Amino acid sequence: MGEKVEANLTKEKNNKRKKVEETSLKVVKKPFTIMGIPVVKLFAFFVIFSVLGFFIETLFALITKGVIESRKSFLYGPFCAIYGMGASVMIVGLQKFKKNNYTLFFGGCLIGSIVEYIVSWIGEIVFDIKWWDYSNMPFNINGRVCILFSVFWGALAIYLMNHVYPKMDKFLSIFSFKTLKKITTVIVIFMLFDWLISSFAVKIFSARVVYENNVEVKEVNRYIEDYNKFYSNDIVKQLSNTLFSDEIMLKSFPNLKLTGKDGNIILISDILTDIQPYYVKVFNPTNIYSHDKIYEIFNF
Repeated sequence: MGEKVEANLTKEKNNKRKKVEETSLKVVKKPFTIMGIPVVKLFAFFVIFSVLGFFIETLFALITKGVIESRKSFLYGPFCAIYGMGASVMIVGLQKFKKNNYTLFFGGCLIGSIVEYIVSWIGEIVFDIKWWDYSNMPFNINGRVCILFSVFWGALAIYLMNHVYPKMDKFLSIFSFKTLKKITTVIVIFMLFDWLISSFAVKIFSARVVYENNVEVKEVNRYIEDYNKFYSNDIVKQLSNTLFSDEIMLKSFPNLKLTGKDGNIILISDILTDIQPYYVKVFNPTNIYSHDKIYEIFNF
């Protein structure tokens, strides 16, 4: 009897030890990383810098145009995704360029320009929309990237890696891995749905603008087909006229552009002239700070 009790106690101790070892292994187990950076942190950087980008762009619009207007990438959240994507890709890509500021600058010019080109290309190919156009800027490639903004990306890379990234990394370390993962997952899922809805809305909006205003654009038949397809569905038609109305869409995306049949750029705000594209007019910018003046200065 005593031997049986002792055997049971030994078995119980072994089971407890096994559970402790399994728990320890789970704790020690490292999260999936890219270039030594946990993927969860990269997603967190994407979210944070997307929000920061929104405020930076809003401030830029205020200084250069004197207005408070929407500078976000999506319909609902305050996100400027190119900043989040650019920062995340830079943080990973620039790990190999951290030798000094010269290599950081070169890496920033290269990586930032690649990201900017890809995002612009996706906008044109997938959504038939131009988010921006640098065709009038010197040393541009297909109007998607130019030397001025490549230099900007290079300078940003130095500041990002030497100042912002270390502080942001330290801030994120306040949260436990589990908490950071939960928060980031929720926000990223929201951003994903926001992006899908926004993409659908922009597709409807651009087709409606072209069809109802007889805008002469490249591949106009595709816009007409999209319009007929969307408006043949009563639910989509209702959404289009309410949640995705011209006023809502133009105020959300005041700088959307179409490509004319001759390759010229057409601002949708120049078509829907009865709708104010910005929220508040704060002041009339001087020639020094105006958006057009900045382009004129560098268009040598």
